Amino acid sequence: MNKLYATNLYNRNILTNIDLHFGRFISKLSKNEDPELFMAAALVSNAAGNGEVCLDLESFDEKVILEEDEGKKHVICPSLKRLLKILSASDVVGKPGDYRPLILDEKNRLYLYRFWNHEKVLSDAIIKRAGDDIEGVDFEIVKNSLSRLFPDIQEEKLNLQKIAALTSVFKRFCVISGGPGTGKTTTIAKILTLLIEIEQGKKLKIFLSAPTGKAAAKLSESIRSTKNNIDCSEEIKNMLPADAYTIHRMLRVIPGAKGFYYNAENKLPADVVVVDEASMVDLALLAKLVEAVPDKARFILVGDKDQLASVEAGSVLGDICNRGNIPAYSVNLLKRPVDGSKPEEVAEVTGKQILSDCIVVLQRNYRFSETSSIGRLSSAVNKGEADTALSILKETKDERIHWEDIKTAKELYCSLEKKIVEGYTDYQASDDPIQALNSFSQFKILCAINKGQFGVDAVNGLAESVLAQKRLISPSSQWYRGRPVMIRGNNYSLGLFNGDIGMIMAEQTSDDVYAFFYGASGKARKFKPGILPEHDTAYAMTVHKSQGSEFEEVVIVLPDKDYPVLSRELIYTGLTRTTGKITLLGTEGVLRAAISRKTERASGLRDALWKD
Repeated sequence: MNKLYATNLYNRNILTNIDLHFGRFISKLSKNEDPELFMAAALVSNAAGNGEVCLDLESFDEKVILEEDEGKKHVICPSLKRLLKILSASDVVGKPGDYRPLILDEKNRLYLYRFWNHEKVLSDAIIKRAGDDIEGVDFEIVKNSLSRLFPDIQEEKLNLQKIAALTSVFKRFCVISGGPGTGKTTTIAKILTLLIEIEQGKKLKIFLSAPTGKAAAKLSESIRSTKNNIDCSEEIKNMLPADAYTIHRMLRVIPGAKGFYYNAENKLPADVVVVDEASMVDLALLAKLVEAVPDKARFILVGDKDQLASVEAGSVLGDICNRGNIPAYSVNLLKRPVDGSKPEEVAEVTGKQILSDCIVVLQRNYRFSETSSIGRLSSAVNKGEADTALSILKETKDERIHWEDIKTAKELYCSLEKKIVEGYTDYQASDDPIQALNSFSQFKILCAINKGQFGVDAVNGLAESVLAQKRLISPSSQWYRGRPVMIRGNNYSLGLFNGDIGMIMAEQTSDDVYAFFYGASGKARKFKPGILPEHDTAYAMTVHKSQGSEFEEVVIVLPDKDYPVLSRELIYTGLTRTTGKITLLGTEGVLRAAISRKTERASGLRDALWKD
């Protein structure tokens, strides 16, 4: 493979400028002008940029990565045998445990060193925590608290919320997964209540966290509202944590430095650390977090393993949960003195049983039953059953599901016009910022892509045009009344974070315009618009940005053609943002292609945790 072919790959958007620079850097560092080494380095850089933890070399064995076009020769990767020989002989490529720029493992996976190290740190920590049971627990207190907080449900043979509680009591590592509406937040609130009760008055240092400010605020609100319905004393309720933080804020970012104040040498002062919306957390951040959690603390991850993976590298929650497999619990866990009987269908299993005992996947949906149209649709999409999903969409009985076959931008705009007016009229009538934000958050348009006629930018422009025509807004200036804005980055000095949604409004006591955002305990915070961090208009947002949010009504806009970003995880995530009604706009072919495509990110984490 000639290095000159890299220019063609760059011109065709297969490689980026960073990839080419990294390839040249590795070649220069190794003092080896071998084009195969250059290309391997460029491809592993490209893989990292696309969310892969490593480059699976076997998948590139003599692979054509650029077809012959306009007289230019095609670009084909070398054979795996030749590439392994070149990499193994290079002094810039090491084996696991070596300190080299690139790491090649026994499964023919090529890593950037830092990603290999993050994966090693995380897998080692999880395995160590999973095998370190907590002793000295008063079984009588646990038994009494469990029966009160997690009463058995007659129609369920296995009370999975109780299993989650048992795991959290006796394990230093626990994962609670499940789709929206399966009671994850309620379970967490009750688990924290249980942990406080078994300490008999000792105040636990509990840290609640989430990857984004929006998700952290939602977790805080959910815990505050849920604890009022928990069957425990007022004293215990008052000991439950009231606030959640972003992971970055919890670990304390050091200005001008790459690391955090809390780290492997300076641990968090925590007894319990809870991370909500864990599917959004990337490999690097979770590795940094697990290093900062004290060895004797309980570490609990909460999230939906089937949702979209993090924007950055890794599909960590899915790998940890061994996605596609339901955990089987050991007799030892189920026969704890606090849990009387052993269900007949649960037996001893082989393999990584210690880790399996740490993972609970909640099944019962309290929002949508398995027989409801939305429940059946999201399940079909999650399983990759395109025919079933399309059949459900074409049913006309359930008013909560609506499907329109949209082929052109004109058809899309005609369909959206009415929905925009219906969805974004009520919030305009309120002069109270919190009421306006609450009303605005009932309806949302979600797009799969940012650019193009079917993307977020175009739909936001359409919304402004439609609302202006109806004289609901007057977008004559950037800061017009009623403009919704979404923050694009984290600003710790202002307390505004990626995904936070605010509203431009005049203050009730004057004509001065401010940007209002949700604050602590539901109160509004106001900012002069000019000091806001980078932000976008937010009538529409991408499905990725919607993670951690819920809306009464959701409209999903699919592009007019297939894109690599489309996947069953994206469709599933979009569908499960609704608490009431879903509308899907797009062609059958594009939807079928998306449901048929499963996101598989290359990594060695699942092997490290689950393979014997």
